[in-house]
Amino acid sequence: MKQMKPLAALRRDASRWAAGAALAAAIALSLSGCGGDEARAETRADTREGAAPAVVGSEYVKVEAVSAGSAVAGSALPGRVAFRPQGLTAVGSPVTARVVSVDVRPGQSVSAGAPLLTLQSADAASAKASLAQARAQTALAQDALRRQNEMLDKGVGLEVERFQAQVALREASAELERAERAANLLGRGAGDRFVVRAPAAGVVLSVHANAGAVVAADGAALVEVGDPSRLWVVADVPESEAAAIRAGAAARIRLPGTGGDYAASVDGVGPLVDGDLRRLPLYLTFSGARPPALTPGALVEVRLDAVADAALSVPVAAVLIKGGSQRVVYVQRSDGRFEPRAVRTGASRGGRVSLLDGVRAGDKVVVEGALLLDSQAEQLL
Repeated sequence: MKQMKPLAALRRDASRWAAGAALAAAIALSLSGCGGDEARAETRADTREGAAPAVVGSEYVKVEAVSAGSAVAGSALPGRVAFRPQGLTAVGSPVTARVVSVDVRPGQSVSAGAPLLTLQSADAASAKASLAQARAQTALAQDALRRQNEMLDKGVGLEVERFQAQVALREASAELERAERAANLLGRGAGDRFVVRAPAAGVVLSVHANAGAVVAADGAALVEVGDPSRLWVVADVPESEAAAIRAGAAARIRLPGTGGDYAASVDGVGPLVDGDLRRLPLYLTFSGARPPALTPGALVEVRLDAVADAALSVPVAAVLIKGGSQRVVYVQRSDGRFEPRAVRTGASRGGRVSLLDGVRAGDKVVVEGALLLDSQAEQLL
């Protein structure tokens, strides 16, 4: 026979049950007095799978309207100072040659046409010889045509011979033009030597040649010259945020080393996405005064002004992860209940994450306590 509990034990159980019931009633009464836009005690959620519990206290759940605030507005983007494509010149050798002398050093300012290197090559001697021969042939052809014209004027010449002289002059002129282009490509110099000159003014950035070394005509740069007046800043912007950035948008550039803050504007966004980081290059130019002694390769911080048509964003804590990959937010309906919405997220920065679809501007989303509404959610974003 089953043994009955002593009377004292029954009384203790009854006392515990009465105390628990009184505490539950007190909590229900305190929650029923709450109200407002945040999730309140009387707020009920759907009872289907994955929905919120029937009652959630306002001190644990907070809602916020989805806004179109920019995820890149005011946030710091990593950037670097670089030469514009038109501001960097790489000078190489047009033929295989030996370096006779290096006439510049890194950091030296040069003007357009200044000598950079003196090279020696058999091709240079051949090109000069071809030029001299072409000039002589052209002179002979000109003289022959002049004599044919004089003979025709005296009535002793033939028209066919003058025509042949004209053709010979045209051929000699064409050969002279080709020889001059080849000689100009090599540059001036005596004998088998020629001088490589700076195509534009600037500062010598690097020298990759030593006296006595043999260089090839493979396009490798022997001397790099940069124009300090043609600089811009290249920043890295997330792929999901690049569509909201327009050319001409205002920005601020800060040099961490000096603490200076300078006005800039967006020149354009690069078309190629980095395969690993999923970022695009953002090019900016200085709008006003440039930083003194701006150095290419220096690291800077870029802050963009607000972008009106940026993606919708919410705090990171508003997004739940379900099933390992599904992103879900809870939206408050007009009747006060919550419903889950699958969303597609973009880049996150500054504690906020972009929502590419799934919600609209103005929807009220749970931004605090979202895990209390879904027992099946695994974690926050």
